[in-house]
Amino acid sequence: MPKDTGIGASTRRREDVRFLKGKGEYTDDISTRDLAHAAFARSTVAHGLIKSIDTAAAEAMPGVLAVFTGQDFADVGGNPAGWLINSRDGTPMKEPKRPVLAHRKVRHVGDAYAAVIAETKQQAMDAVEAIEIDIEELPAIVDVKAALSGDNFVHDEIETNQCFDWGWIEDNRQATDEAIKNAHHVTTLELVNNRLVPNAMEPRSSIGAYKESGDEYTLHTTSQNPHLTRLLISAFVMGIPENKLTVIAPDVGGGFGSKIYHYGEEALVLAAAKRTGRTVKWTADRSESFLTDAHGRDHVTKIELATDADGKFLAFRTETYANVGAYLSNFATATPTFLHGTLMAGNYTVPNVYVNVKAVFTNTAPVDAYRGAGRPEATYSLERVIDKCARELGMDPIELRRKNFVKPDMYPFTSAAGLEYDSGNYDALMDKMLEVCDRDGFEARRKVSEAKGMLRGFGVNAYIEACGIAPSNLVGQLGSRVGLYDAATVRVNATGNLAVMVGAHSHGQGHETVFPQVVGEMLGIDPSTIEIVHGDTSKIPFGMGTYGSRSLAVCGSAVVRATDKIIAKAKKIAAHMLEASDSDIELKDGNFTVSGTDKSVSFGEVALKAYIPHEFPLEDIEPGLEETAFYDPANFTYPSGAYCCEVEVDPETGKVRVDRFAAVDDFGNVMNPMIVTGQVHGGLGQGIGQALLEGCRYDEDGQLLSATYMDYTMPRADDLPFFTVDHSQGTACTHNPLGVKGCGEAGAIGSPPTIVNAVIDALQSGGKNVTHIDMPLTPHVVWSAMNNA
Repeated sequence: MPKDTGIGASTRRREDVRFLKGKGEYTDDISTRDLAHAAFARSTVAHGLIKSIDTAAAEAMPGVLAVFTGQDFADVGGNPAGWLINSRDGTPMKEPKRPVLAHRKVRHVGDAYAAVIAETKQQAMDAVEAIEIDIEELPAIVDVKAALSGDNFVHDEIETNQCFDWGWIEDNRQATDEAIKNAHHVTTLELVNNRLVPNAMEPRSSIGAYKESGDEYTLHTTSQNPHLTRLLISAFVMGIPENKLTVIAPDVGGGFGSKIYHYGEEALVLAAAKRTGRTVKWTADRSESFLTDAHGRDHVTKIELATDADGKFLAFRTETYANVGAYLSNFATATPTFLHGTLMAGNYTVPNVYVNVKAVFTNTAPVDAYRGAGRPEATYSLERVIDKCARELGMDPIELRRKNFVKPDMYPFTSAAGLEYDSGNYDALMDKMLEVCDRDGFEARRKVSEAKGMLRGFGVNAYIEACGIAPSNLVGQLGSRVGLYDAATVRVNATGNLAVMVGAHSHGQGHETVFPQVVGEMLGIDPSTIEIVHGDTSKIPFGMGTYGSRSLAVCGSAVVRATDKIIAKAKKIAAHMLEASDSDIELKDGNFTVSGTDKSVSFGEVALKAYIPHEFPLEDIEPGLEETAFYDPANFTYPSGAYCCEVEVDPETGKVRVDRFAAVDDFGNVMNPMIVTGQVHGGLGQGIGQALLEGCRYDEDGQLLSATYMDYTMPRADDLPFFTVDHSQGTACTHNPLGVKGCGEAGAIGSPPTIVNAVIDALQSGGKNVTHIDMPLTPHVVWSAMNNA
């Protein structure tokens, strides 16, 4: 096998060939002879009682095949949250039903209350306009704190807008309060983690088909997690027997979390396919995506940091109001709790941490996991308050962090927030960051900026995150309603090529390149002979999809286990062929050799022999060469990093320009450096977008003010600098066979506080007494902060 194709090689992504040629197959590309189209009637008010819906005119329009309303789904189940969270007093969270179509009440602008199925998309859209609805408009609930007072409820049946009031770790509460009360210094910061719209390249799309002869359903959909979608539709939403429903996620053009979840449109096209006897397609337009895709972030937080006189951290205490929107999306309850609160000790030896999160229903689009999912929120709060503390104490912000880092000789280290970190070296990451960013040259660059009338600032951040959410027995105790393992099947064909069926799903991560690198390295064969199969529940035993940087750490470990089983069986076959004991067989460079001899057979010869077992001792060796493995991790993985950037701020306009950015990450063992670098670049772009540009805003009536690209600013190439990315400081994960930690979300976690810290540094260098600015730091926001200081 060529040395430039295995583990550690920057092999070019094989999937890019079809994408760059325009040969990818996305859900909306799929067409059938019997195709019909769905369109949805969506609420234009944020909160209101449905008094009546008249569909008669729509039903009579040309091409219309069926019209659905919420009444058609009144007796079916609702889409549940994936985690059951208990409040501090032990009471379970409030979990109102999330219907396929709104019934009796609409709860956010864009809430679908009816659907039309027609011969063409235009006919369906025209018929939607003919549906008449009488809505008694109610006051919209938008402000997350104000929602907890008064008697106006998003869900009247639960008689509150509070989903839960969660504390972590409740046993730490008194000690944390005491530490803050008695501390030498306490820094307090109130901040907002701004709401974001995911804006994947490909809008959501679903195609439902029904085969009456077998009472079988097929759903093609833009999903990061097709097995979960099948499970939710089968067990909770529609009651379809799981063996009668196949969910297929073909090429998916980005997800960033927003395509993990099940949405009502997926159930609707299946129901419509059965009623009409036609294949039914729906594809969102961009306006629908803005209104209905699960949004991200949206936390309002107060954080306190207590230190002694020398700057040693004594306690972090936070109170967060987490907006979950109008309905609970599938991971909405996990994101602000166990994916956020458990990271509130950061990279630090702080002995006391207490986190309180109040999850609140509002008349806005549902909020769920978005790239990083809870970890960006935790890192932003920690790294902003640490920077503020350093200024108040008159300490260098880097040295304050170093003073409190977990040190390499302290692992395994149990944080005050309850996680056990297995490996890391945060000082080494900081050292490398200072080296690659040329910190020593900063003051000279600042003088050059000042000569141009610009303010220059330097910002830094140290993050840690938890990836590959695990293990199942732990997350089950914490409230997860699903296991968080994964599965893989390795099938060796008689001619020696392989199909590897994986439970993870690739929508930009490069699985079709990296998984073959791993298997090819293990078997000593050319990765180009290995096909990766994913996204089809009929071909894969089970899987929990792709999110939380879990693909290699969890599914990749299942692939390793299945390949180990292949090797063990192949050695038995080779031993039979070579008339030796399987314990004497060695596998190297694709050949099975009897140890200490030159007797060998190739992997291809063994594969063929597996399917022509004329001389096998069948009591010892079954024909065929196919193995399946499930892998349930022993722990999270813990990527970490040190980031810094330099910005220029125009004091006349408030415009921020990111001039330099360095990201040094510990991702454990790296399988494909080029793909890892690309993942970091993408995350940095999204994080800088959150810090400077992106802001999802509703007015007091619940109308989305940023519902188009005219109003919601996405980062462009000219908003970003050339990045310096380094992942040479990896410390291997100790509990998965590949030693990997995950890289997909790091950039989005580490960049927002780095940018804001740099802007604050720039303003203070120019004599502006500004200690915090909430994201996004648009020119108007920065200019106003400078002039109001």
